[in-house]
Amino acid sequence: MTLEELHKELSYVNALRINRLKYSRLILNDLSLLPKLMAILFMTEDKVSCKAAWILEYVCAEYLLAIVPYLDEFTRNMHKVHLDSAVRPVAKICEFLAKANYSKEPNPIKTMLLPKHKEYIIETCFDWMITDQKIAVKAYCMNTLYFFGKDYKWIHPELVQILEQDYHSQSAGFKARAKHILKKIKAEI
Repeated sequence: MTLEELHKELSYVNALRINRLKYSRLILNDLSLLPKLMAILFMTEDKVSCKAAWILEYVCAEYLLAIVPYLDEFTRNMHKVHLDSAVRPVAKICEFLAKANYSKEPNPIKTMLLPKHKEYIIETCFDWMITDQKIAVKAYCMNTLYFFGKDYKWIHPELVQILEQDYHSQSAGFKARAKHILKKIKAEI
């Protein structure tokens, strides 16, 4: 399948879970399509990029190792994603990567997620935390930054400052997640 053919296929995707699963299975059954999916994801002015983000999230939820060969491209370009319905799944993928990196179970992400990848993720998550993003994006970023703060000691104080500063002006969902993250950070001090 060419890039153009995949783009056309993705234009038919809608928000229904069954639809997203169908196309994630298509990618999982032929991982040679993953670079094309990533290329569409980073066509950030194209609405189909959102659909590519949805599918990539499902692919990563099912088989996170699929993204490993593309970590350079993903982390270097993720900050360009700006459409609301594309930012959320990209933030979720960052959370998947952070959770895998700090999992008690051995896994290849721990060695394949390099410091440069982590730095791109950290920078983008902080950008999303301080800009006008939906609560889901900020919630995924909070978790991601919490995890990376275990190794990058400067992260937790910065994250605490942002959470406390924004706490009173944010939604109930933000407050609930922020309270949870703040509690976890304070328990580690």
